[in-house]
Amino acid sequence: MQYPKDPATSPADQTQAGAEGAHETSLAGETPQSTVSEPEPFTELENLYTENAGLKERVLRTLADMENMRRRTEREVADAKTYGVTSFAREMLTLADNLRRALEAVTPETRAAADPVLASFIEGVELTERAFLSSLARQGVKKVEPQGQRFDPNMHEALFEAPDPSVPNGTVVQVVETGYSIGDRCLRPAKVGVSRGGPKAVAPEK
Repeated sequence: MQYPKDPATSPADQTQAGAEGAHETSLAGETPQSTVSEPEPFTELENLYTENAGLKERVLRTLADMENMRRRTEREVADAKTYGVTSFAREMLTLADNLRRALEAVTPETRAAADPVLASFIEGVELTERAFLSSLARQGVKKVEPQGQRFDPNMHEALFEAPDPSVPNGTVVQVVETGYSIGDRCLRPAKVGVSRGGPKAVAPEK
Protein backbone atom coordinates (compact mmCIF):
# COMPACT_ATOMS: atom_id res chain seq x y z
CA MET A 1 0.00 0.00 0.00
CA GLN A 2 1.43 3.35 -1.00
CA TYR A 3 1.08 6.37 1.20
CA PRO A 4 0.35 9.62 -0.47
CA LYS A 5 3.18 12.07 -0.69
CA ASP A 6 3.12 15.09 1.56
CA PRO A 7 2.04 17.87 -0.74
CA ALA A 8 3.64 20.41 1.60
CA THR A 9 7.14 19.00 0.98
CA SER A 10 8.63 20.00 -2.33
CA PRO A 11 11.36 18.09 -4.17
CA ALA A 12 13.82 20.90 -3.45
CA ASP A 13 13.14 20.66 0.29
CA GLN A 14 13.69 16.95 0.20
CA THR A 15 17.02 17.39 -1.54
CA GLN A 16 18.19 19.99 1.06
CA ALA A 17 17.10 17.79 3.94
CA GLY A 18 19.06 14.85 2.50
CA ALA A 19 22.18 16.98 2.18
CA GLU A 20 21.88 18.23 5.76
CA GLY A 21 21.48 14.69 7.03
CA ALA A 22 24.53 13.53 5.16
CA HIS A 23 26.50 16.47 6.53
CA GLU A 24 25.49 15.63 10.10
CA THR A 25 26.48 12.02 9.52
CA SER A 26 29.90 13.00 8.27
CA LEU A 27 30.44 15.32 11.24
CA ALA A 28 29.45 12.60 13.65
CA GLY A 29 32.01 10.25 12.12
CA GLU A 30 34.93 12.68 12.26
CA THR A 31 37.51 12.39 15.05
CA PRO A 32 38.47 15.53 17.00
CA GLN A 33 41.72 17.22 15.98
CA SER A 34 44.84 16.32 18.05
CA THR A 35 45.83 18.92 20.68
CA VAL A 36 49.17 19.42 22.60
CA SER A 37 49.11 17.15 25.64
CA GLU A 38 49.98 18.73 28.96
CA PRO A 39 52.81 17.09 31.04
CA GLU A 40 51.59 14.57 33.47
CA PRO A 41 51.87 15.45 37.19
CA PHE A 42 54.22 12.50 37.83
CA THR A 43 56.70 13.74 35.18
CA GLU A 44 56.67 17.25 36.66
CA LEU A 45 57.39 15.80 40.12
CA GLU A 46 60.32 13.82 38.76
CA ASN A 47 61.74 16.96 37.17
CA LEU A 48 61.40 18.85 40.46
CA TYR A 49 63.21 16.07 42.34
CA THR A 50 66.03 16.08 39.79
CA GLU A 51 66.37 19.85 39.93
CA ASN A 52 66.33 19.79 43.74
CA ALA A 53 69.05 17.13 43.85
CA GLY A 54 71.21 19.21 41.49
CA LEU A 55 70.79 22.34 43.60
CA LYS A 56 71.56 20.41 46.77
CA GLU A 57 74.76 19.02 45.24
CA ARG A 58 75.84 22.52 44.17
CA VAL A 59 75.19 23.88 47.66
CA LEU A 60 77.17 21.06 49.31
CA ARG A 61 80.05 21.55 46.89
CA THR A 62 80.08 25.29 47.58
CA LEU A 63 80.08 24.69 51.35
CA ALA A 64 82.97 22.22 50.99
CA ASP A 65 84.96 24.72 48.94
CA MET A 66 84.35 27.42 51.53
CA GLU A 67 85.45 25.10 54.35
CA ASN A 68 88.62 24.17 52.47
CA MET A 69 89.34 27.84 51.83
CA ARG A 70 88.82 28.66 55.51
CA ARG A 71 91.21 25.93 56.61
CA ARG A 72 93.78 26.94 54.01
CA THR A 73 93.55 30.57 55.11
CA GLU A 74 93.97 29.63 58.77
CA ARG A 75 96.98 27.49 57.89
CA GLU A 76 98.54 30.27 55.83
CA VAL A 77 97.99 32.79 58.63
CA ALA A 78 99.54 30.41 61.17
CA ASP A 79 102.52 29.74 58.88
CA ALA A 80 103.00 33.45 58.27
CA LYS A 81 102.93 34.08 62.01
CA THR A 82 105.39 31.26 62.75
CA TYR A 83 107.74 31.50 59.79
CA GLY A 84 107.40 35.15 58.82
CA VAL A 85 110.64 35.99 60.66
CA THR A 86 112.64 33.14 59.13
CA SER A 87 114.95 35.31 57.02
CA PHE A 88 115.52 37.84 59.80
CA ALA A 89 116.13 35.12 62.40
CA ARG A 90 118.63 33.35 60.13
CA GLU A 91 120.62 36.58 59.81
CA MET A 92 120.58 37.05 63.58
CA LEU A 93 122.23 33.66 64.13
CA THR A 94 125.59 35.24 63.30
CA LEU A 95 125.25 37.45 66.36
CA ALA A 96 124.45 34.43 68.52
CA ASP A 97 127.51 32.63 67.15
CA ASN A 98 129.78 35.59 67.88
CA LEU A 99 128.53 35.89 71.45
CA ARG A 100 129.12 32.17 72.00
CA ARG A 101 132.65 32.35 70.52
CA ALA A 102 133.50 35.30 72.75
CA LEU A 103 132.46 33.39 75.86
CA GLU A 104 134.23 30.19 74.79
CA ALA A 105 137.45 32.18 74.31
CA VAL A 106 137.51 32.92 78.04
CA THR A 107 139.22 29.99 79.72
CA PRO A 108 138.41 28.98 83.29
CA GLU A 109 141.88 30.21 84.34
CA THR A 110 141.27 33.62 82.78
CA ARG A 111 137.88 33.87 84.46
CA ALA A 112 139.34 32.93 87.83
CA ALA A 113 142.18 35.48 87.53
CA ALA A 114 140.04 38.25 86.02
CA ASP A 115 139.84 41.58 87.79
CA PRO A 116 136.40 42.97 88.70
CA VAL A 117 136.16 44.98 85.48
CA LEU A 118 136.87 41.99 83.23
CA ALA A 119 134.60 39.76 85.32
CA SER A 120 131.76 42.26 84.95
CA PHE A 121 132.36 42.40 81.18
CA ILE A 122 132.22 38.62 80.87
CA GLU A 123 129.04 38.51 82.93
CA GLY A 124 127.53 41.21 80.73
CA VAL A 125 128.26 39.17 77.61
CA GLU A 126 126.61 36.14 79.19
CA LEU A 127 123.52 38.13 80.09
CA THR A 128 123.39 39.51 76.55
CA GLU A 129 123.55 36.02 75.07
CA ARG A 130 120.78 34.72 77.35
CA ALA A 131 118.55 37.71 76.57
CA PHE A 132 119.17 37.35 72.85
CA LEU A 133 118.37 33.63 72.87
CA SER A 134 115.21 34.34 74.88
CA SER A 135 114.14 36.86 72.24
CA LEU A 136 114.69 34.27 69.51
CA ALA A 137 112.75 31.68 71.52
CA ARG A 138 109.75 34.01 71.72
CA GLN A 139 109.77 34.03 67.90
CA GLY A 140 109.82 30.22 67.80
CA VAL A 141 113.60 29.89 67.25
CA LYS A 142 115.32 27.28 69.44
CA LYS A 143 118.76 25.74 69.65
CA VAL A 144 119.22 22.19 68.39
CA GLU A 145 120.97 19.97 70.95
CA PRO A 146 122.10 16.90 68.97
CA GLN A 147 124.92 15.73 71.24
CA GLY A 148 124.50 11.99 71.88
CA GLN A 149 121.45 11.73 69.63
CA ARG A 150 120.99 9.73 66.46
CA PHE A 151 122.04 11.58 63.32
CA ASP A 152 119.05 13.25 61.63
CA PRO A 153 119.72 14.44 58.07
CA ASN A 154 116.79 16.84 58.35
CA MET A 155 118.33 18.72 61.28
CA HIS A 156 122.04 17.82 61.19
CA GLU A 157 124.90 18.21 58.73
CA ALA A 158 127.65 15.61 59.09
CA LEU A 159 131.16 17.01 58.64
CA PHE A 160 133.15 13.90 59.49
CA GLU A 161 132.94 10.40 60.93
CA ALA A 162 134.77 9.42 64.10
CA PRO A 163 135.54 5.77 64.95
CA ASP A 164 133.90 5.09 68.30
CA PRO A 165 132.68 1.54 69.02
CA SER A 166 131.42 2.58 72.45
CA VAL A 167 128.31 4.26 71.00
CA PRO A 168 125.83 3.12 68.32
CA ASN A 169 126.82 3.78 64.75
CA GLY A 170 125.43 7.10 63.47
CA THR A 171 125.43 8.84 66.85
CA VAL A 172 126.39 12.52 67.07
CA VAL A 173 129.62 12.59 69.07
CA GLN A 174 130.68 16.20 68.47
CA VAL A 175 128.91 19.47 67.66
CA VAL A 176 131.05 21.80 65.57
CA GLU A 177 128.41 24.50 65.04
CA THR A 178 125.11 24.92 66.84
CA GLY A 179 121.96 24.39 64.84
CA TYR A 180 118.61 26.13 65.21
CA SER A 181 115.01 25.28 64.40
CA ILE A 182 111.98 27.49 63.88
CA GLY A 183 108.62 25.93 64.58
CA ASP A 184 108.94 22.38 63.27
CA ARG A 185 111.38 23.34 60.50
CA CYS A 186 115.14 23.50 60.34
CA LEU A 187 116.42 27.06 60.40
CA ARG A 188 120.07 26.06 60.27
CA PRO A 189 121.37 22.47 60.52
CA ALA A 190 123.82 21.66 63.28
CA LYS A 191 127.26 20.76 61.94
CA VAL A 192 128.30 17.60 63.69
CA GLY A 193 130.67 14.66 63.77
CA VAL A 194 129.11 11.20 63.63
CA SER A 195 130.33 7.94 65.16
CA ARG A 196 131.34 5.00 63.01
CA GLY A 197 132.05 1.39 63.87
CA GLY A 198 129.75 0.87 66.86
CA PRO A 199 126.59 -1.26 67.02
CA LYS A 200 123.72 -0.35 64.77
CA ALA A 201 121.50 2.35 66.22
CA VAL A 202 117.95 1.30 67.06
CA ALA A 203 115.22 3.54 65.70
CA PRO A 204 113.12 5.10 68.46
CA GLU A 205 109.62 3.71 68.91
CA LYS A 206 106.81 5.88 67.62
